[in-house]
Amino acid sequence: MKKFLFLFFLVPITIQAQDTLSGDTLAFRQKMEWFKDAKMGIFIHWGIYSVNGISESWSFFNGQIPHEDYVKQAEGFTAQNYKPEYWAGMIKESGARYSVITSKHHDGFALWDSSLGGFSAKDNSAAQKDLLSPFVNALRENNLKVGLYYSLPDWTWPDYTEHTRTIKRYRIDEAPDRWAKFLNYYQGQLKELMNRYDPDLWWFDGDWEHTAEEWDIENTRNLLTRHNPKVIFNSRLQGHGDYDTPEIGLPVMKPKAEYWELCMTMNDSWGYQHTDLNYKSPQQVMDILVDCIGKGGNLLLDIGPKADGTIPLEQENILKELGKWTGKHAEAIYGSRAGVPYEHFNGPSALSKDRKNLYLFVRDIPKDGNIIVKGISNPIKNISLVGNDTELSQKLFCKVSWNTYPGILYIQIPEDAQDDYYTVVKLELEGEINLYRENSGAIESND
Repeated sequence: MKKFLFLFFLVPITIQAQDTLSGDTLAFRQKMEWFKDAKMGIFIHWGIYSVNGISESWSFFNGQIPHEDYVKQAEGFTAQNYKPEYWAGMIKESGARYSVITSKHHDGFALWDSSLGGFSAKDNSAAQKDLLSPFVNALRENNLKVGLYYSLPDWTWPDYTEHTRTIKRYRIDEAPDRWAKFLNYYQGQLKELMNRYDPDLWWFDGDWEHTAEEWDIENTRNLLTRHNPKVIFNSRLQGHGDYDTPEIGLPVMKPKAEYWELCMTMNDSWGYQHTDLNYKSPQQVMDILVDCIGKGGNLLLDIGPKADGTIPLEQENILKELGKWTGKHAEAIYGSRAGVPYEHFNGPSALSKDRKNLYLFVRDIPKDGNIIVKGISNPIKNISLVGNDTELSQKLFCKVSWNTYPGILYIQIPEDAQDDYYTVVKLELEGEINLYRENSGAIESND
């Protein structure tokens, strides 16, 4: 009788969990699926700051250059060698699945031809044209998702509160009508971008200067989601975003958030700075990408084109090297999920979406050519290299019949099969991965 009652009460609990997942949570997971599968995007910071090679917006905000001199850079922003189709092609070649471009940074300089006025490439720069539309079109033609970066602050617009770190135009409580005019302006620009480009992702920035209520975030988000219920928002909306955006610093521990994206520069600058030659090597960029994959996140890698529209050769080289590796190892990258803890494999790893394949990312081959895997309780059907299907030899130690401990697995990687960056080993498992996580102690009986 007790067993019958237990089973009776178990059924409603299971049904309730399924109902919960089939509502808002399920819809959210579905809209986030492409983002979680993508693993890599390319960030683009392009604006008038590339003329002098100075910090984007912050250079005048922090008093390193007068605002009037900063704005004069627009006279040298020609975009004369701008080839959006080439940009999009190189982004696709790199293995990125989406791109995010600065439609407008904190300086208020808009890359598109805005009907609301303001400071733009069309009306106020030597380029004298809309630079955003052809790039968005090129992304779509290459089946890449479109992300638009948009700065909430506009330090050049006369009705915005802040101008520089030391110059504040007004306080909202002192001039609410003036702030209302700014809200109409920025929400009008977003509506314009929404209707014209229908982005897959909004990448906001600068939310720290005001509260969610002051920004009117709820109405702003509702405006954009009514147009496209599946659009994704980054986290910089005073708590109203869909995923976390750590910046520059690779998370040491796996983030608690299910959806996250590290944005990172190739050198030390977001926009083009001719004096910044402190570039990461392709290997170092690959290290960060693989770490993001292993922790279940994305890498949004930045490029900073020059004022004429060309991409620095150092940045092109990194994108091409990434493409060689991602193309070869696509199976282990796209659609993968976070891997196993380092106690099981001393390096980054990833799991297939069905959790039946484990991918090991091997940067440096040990001196005896063997990598070590511990605590995988599943029977292993096959071990091979991703990219060339070479089957690998294996030896299992410390596995006995009277203990559930799964043993220590040594996998031999031939020297001639090793990749220039990361060799990827695939373990095909019987069933979903089952990790042995018990504390091993003394064995009292081995009958």
